[in-house]
Amino acid sequence: MKRRKTRDYRKGKIEIIPLIDVMFFLLATFMLASLSMQNLDSLQVNLPQGQAEKLSAKTPVTLTLTNDSQIFINKTPVTLETLADTLKPLLKDSEQKLVVSADSDAPQGIVVQAMLRARTAGAQHFLIAVKHQ
Repeated sequence: MKRRKTRDYRKGKIEIIPLIDVMFFLLATFMLASLSMQNLDSLQVNLPQGQAEKLSAKTPVTLTLTNDSQIFINKTPVTLETLADTLKPLLKDSEQKLVVSADSDAPQGIVVQAMLRARTAGAQHFLIAVKHQ
């Protein structure tokens, strides 16, 4: 009686190309998700166009100035007189950054006055929000 040959079992291979594709897809997904989580606590204004680096602060304080000279701190309406008193508790340390989100049609004098009042409240680092071209 003739004996059959034992079957040659091939060892499984881990294909690296599909693994790279899946890892790249996951990386791109998480990068886009983390970028969309960046939330400035400001109102919608018509920002001037320009080029700037991305914001790296975790929870910035936002000073918003609209085209009709209204002033907001993190969506809370304030006046020039109450700006310093409202802003002072929000500035936790001297390294806290203040994002100035001013409408491109906002009067320049109001923007400068608001920034000067913010400086008296303790703000030392100002970041100007712009719309990327």
